Amino acid sequence: MVVTEEPQKCLSGNGEDYRGKIGVTVSGNTCQRWSAQFPHKHGRTPESYPCKALEENYCRNPDGEIKPWCYTTNSTTRWEYCNIPKAAIM
Repeated sequence: MVVTEEPQKCLSGNGEDYRGKIGVTVSGNTCQRWSAQFPHKHGRTPESYPCKALEENYCRNPDGEIKPWCYTTNSTTRWEYCNIPKAAIM
């Protein structure tokens, strides 16, 4: 029997293991795709961070910030943190 781990959908610690599908920032901005370079050019691409699940436009924490974040599609706001639900404490 193979046991597969469910991707983490809630925030635990600083969210480096978060693999949910939230793609909106705390102020409501839509996240830019990690593979895109517009409107914000950056070096945090899926190729540069292969183990950080930089998929689609989902909020992630590839670099140890205080919580998951993303670049935004708003040309006047480069990046913002995301509002990820906290993991339930058992």
